[in-house]
Amino acid sequence: MPCLLALLALAAPRVVIVLLWLFTRWFAGIFSIALWPVLGFIFLPTTLLWYTAVQHWFGGHWTLWPIVGIVVALVIDLAPWRTRKRQTLGTLLR
Repeated sequence: MPCLLALLALAAPRVVIVLLWLFTRWFAGIFSIALWPVLGFIFLPTTLLWYTAVQHWFGGHWTLWPIVGIVVALVIDLAPWRTRKRQTLGTLLR
């Protein structure tokens, strides 16, 4: 079951965030204000999931693997914006 949730997190991270929010206490006590998880849900959902995973699984210690994971999560989240920028620039140059 955890592997299925991990695959779903990569395919549809917002669905996993909603499921975790509704059925678990995964986000309890991690953020001091509700603004950060809301912004993470909107703009960087994979990064939000990885940040909370580091808080739970690594005790909030940012060593090599958590940092590698956050960079990978940022690349996953920002990749669609890069292709959209290229498409917009390409149409402007034509």
